Amino acid sequence: MSIPSYARTNFQTLLRAAGDGNLALMECLDAVTGSPRYVICAVGRDDGDYVFTPFGHLANGNPYDAYLPPDPGDPEGFVRPDAGEAP
Repeated sequence: MSIPSYARTNFQTLLRAAGDGNLALMECLDAVTGSPRYVICAVGRDDGDYVFTPFGHLANGNPYDAYLPPDPGDPEGFVRPDAGEAP
């Protein structure tokens, strides 16, 4: 599977921000549920104002429970806890 160019571009921006010391962790509210989220943001400047660009939030609980990793034996698949389970 191929990572889309927007994701590669955003990742490079995130790496640059980290290298420059321009990352912040902000407490925000989830726009749908209203639950607190701790969001990783790149920090920039625009005419003297700070600009925070959100990249994602930290997983609550065990992050291994939140994601299915790519399947090394199937370039189009993902490792599933139950092999017969649909996405």
